[in-house]
Amino acid sequence: MREKYGKLDRVEMSIWECCELLNEVVDESDPGLDEPQIEHLLETAEAIRKDYPNEDWLHLTCLIHDLGKVLLLPSLGELPQWVVVGEHFPVYCSFDESVVHQQYFKENPDYSNPAYNTKYGVYAESCGLNNVMMSWGHDDYMYLVAKENKTTLPSAALFIIKYHSFYALHRSEAYKHLMKEEDVENLKWLQIFNKYDLYNKSKVRIVVEKVKPCYLSLVEKYFPSKLKW
Repeated sequence: MREKYGKLDRVEMSIWECCELLNEVVDESDPGLDEPQIEHLLETAEAIRKDYPNEDWLHLTCLIHDLGKVLLLPSLGELPQWVVVGEHFPVYCSFDESVVHQQYFKENPDYSNPAYNTKYGVYAESCGLNNVMMSWGHDDYMYLVAKENKTTLPSAALFIIKYHSFYALHRSEAYKHLMKEEDVENLKWLQIFNKYDLYNKSKVRIVVEKVKPCYLSLVEKYFPSKLKW
């Protein structure tokens, strides 16, 4: 799956075009979202822009972090919900008990594989999350899109994009034994981001066309005009 979609050979479009395309996505794991996806993303971005006005990379990260959900659409592969959304977690090491529905992992051959079912599995202590294979989903896909299209966003932004659904880490502090120092620093930004992404249910509707110029300028600053998806 990762190899297939990691080729980024399905379509070329801008970040903003993808934001608009995301409006067609229905995320069944977020039933409380009763507004267009782009409005939710902009509400989150605007809330964090108000509190962190000098961190423009963080504003843009809020806007784009969920763009990988376009994998649900026919033009990008029409993958099933269970593949694209929901919680993401490390593989090739033991499944932490905080991972949702982890009891069903007993059906996975890796569960009883002695090479994989220990605390460290195939990894070394403090190896760095960049060396840890994660379950596939929209987080990893958008991370690949950003990285392979040569974004100039800082490492903290890429960390947020790749691990914002890694709930076992930032809710339960699991898997910290695999983190290196850079991960520890980036996790602080992810925890800031979570306060806005997970708990921002603003009732103030965003007028998209009003704030669009601001975000287009950030897209131009950190991304090429067209990206491979």
